[in-house]
Amino acid sequence: MWFWLSLITLICWSGSDLFSKIGCRDAKDKYSHLKMVMAVGLVMGLHAMYEIFVGGTEISLSIIMTYLPVSLLYIASMAMGYLGLRYIELSISSPICNSSGALVAVMTLFMVGFSEYSPLALVAVAIVCIGAIGLGVVDYFEDDALRAERQKASNYKYSKSLIALALPVAYCILDAVGTFADNRVLEILNEDSANVAYELTFLFVGIICFIYVVLIKKDKLIPKMEAPKYIGAVCETAGQFAYIYAIADTEHLAMSAPIISSYCAASVLWSRLFLKEKLSVKHYIMIVLVVIGIAIMGFLDM
Repeated sequence: MWFWLSLITLICWSGSDLFSKIGCRDAKDKYSHLKMVMAVGLVMGLHAMYEIFVGGTEISLSIIMTYLPVSLLYIASMAMGYLGLRYIELSISSPICNSSGALVAVMTLFMVGFSEYSPLALVAVAIVCIGAIGLGVVDYFEDDALRAERQKASNYKYSKSLIALALPVAYCILDAVGTFADNRVLEILNEDSANVAYELTFLFVGIICFIYVVLIKKDKLIPKMEAPKYIGAVCETAGQFAYIYAIADTEHLAMSAPIISSYCAASVLWSRLFLKEKLSVKHYIMIVLVVIGIAIMGFLDM
């Protein structure tokens, strides 16, 4: 069962990447990232209600407030990621965003030292960092003519800009800080309660976005344009659900973790097949480095 749950997680999370990209890529919709937050907030809010009233998960204002800093870091990182999808290919954004695990490892190294990590873990961290940084460098310094040539078959064209790289990097940093803080806060909170607190906070932020976008700015929600966002939100939440049960099978964690951790490779594949994104050989070399490093870290996460 662990294999199918791991595979479902990989498909759902990479599917969330794909549909989030489709829902947020239109530069004409300047509120697309906030609408994506609204969609995820609604779906997560519904799941939180299920956990509370059907699953019996304990929740209180105290728990929500204790977990609030972590929730806001995660939500801010996702909003940055959604905004970034407007300016850069998913094939580049997803590997950079998913390098946050390596950044957490680097932060931990400064806190506890190198002795806590095996040589292979240190190599994996280095590989991910080299790949993520290299991906940004390759993309930024790519010749404009070569960029235009490889984007001919793409559904959307992207120009060279610092903000295109800054937003996925911002996601990576905020997500890493959130993960680092999460690890500390979960020492005093139940995981299920913390997850519900996060989902309820996301719902609250989604409501604020709705008030701002729809009621204040009078921006219309067009079902055809919003549908991919809600499919992405469902994929995100379903992936999280499958992930919890996949890693619960500790006997097979050494095999399930690398499968799940490599979902950004599937995101790159979907972007090539469905979004017609085509990168240079240098881009793909850096992406392969990131995927290999993440897979090794997933293997070691036992």
